[in-house]
Amino acid sequence: MGAMTTTADRAPAPPDRGCVACIGVFDGVHRGHQALLALARLRSRAAGLPLVAVTFDPHPLSVVRPESAPTTLATIEHRVELLHAAGADVVDVLAFDASLAATAPADFVQEILLDRIGVREIVVGENFRFGHRAAGTVDTLRDAGRRLGFSVTPVPLVGDGAERWSSTLTRSLITTGDVAAGADALGRPYRLEGVVVHGDHRGRELGFPTANLAWAGNPTIPEDGVYAGWVGIDGEPLPAAISIGTNPQFGGRVQRVESYVLDRDDLDLYDRQIRVEFAHRIRGQERFADVSALVDRMAVDVSEARVLLGTGA
Repeated sequence: MGAMTTTADRAPAPPDRGCVACIGVFDGVHRGHQALLALARLRSRAAGLPLVAVTFDPHPLSVVRPESAPTTLATIEHRVELLHAAGADVVDVLAFDASLAATAPADFVQEILLDRIGVREIVVGENFRFGHRAAGTVDTLRDAGRRLGFSVTPVPLVGDGAERWSSTLTRSLITTGDVAAGADALGRPYRLEGVVVHGDHRGRELGFPTANLAWAGNPTIPEDGVYAGWVGIDGEPLPAAISIGTNPQFGGRVQRVESYVLDRDDLDLYDRQIRVEFAHRIRGQERFADVSALVDRMAVDVSEARVLLGTGA
């Protein structure tokens, strides 16, 4: 069994007390996850038990099929924060490694769900799979529950209209630049976070100083283009125009995320941690006839960002 950790400096629920548990990767904690957690919280309160969200880091596919591993929708720290906000009393993060991947469904039930957290009820999505080669299903859990004394509540997938909210759908919306629809699926704007590093310093020369974001891990990056959004600095969201791309105007080759905080040229953000949130797409990446045309278009982008963000024309 791989090493396992808890987050937010909280231990799992004592097994002798018991809990109601939700289990899943919960990447992005989108509105489908939120609906599942809301039901689980109702069940936990009715039973007088804490709600424990059991999740995994890194994403299981990065271990069992790394070539198919998806980009992520939130850092593990952000995911824990979101799970607490969605109703979890405790978030228990299991370190997913080759040992955990090889754990048989029956052993997962006994060692994790019973011995570790003393589960009394499990609330999961109706398509939930677990254990070695994803052999465990909701029916597997039900059979185990009848023998071992816990109940299982499967929750149908939910969505808006014909689409069901999922991490795959949300990832697709964001990677194609539809950050507004992505925000609808998430229930909040999509967020990247990282440290501000030095770039080419061209933005300041052009009159629009930008913060160049360096991120860790493998986050989902919106399609190249210009966006209206927010830059979070020490918890304060500031309106911004955000550029993603290789900067073809100057022959760039490396994809960057650069944010201009509207009407601010006094910010020294180098080496500071920031959050970049995406609200609306303004346009795709373009190469202009000359630098003057680029600067004119950047001024239009900033004006459009103000309107889209409701900060003035």
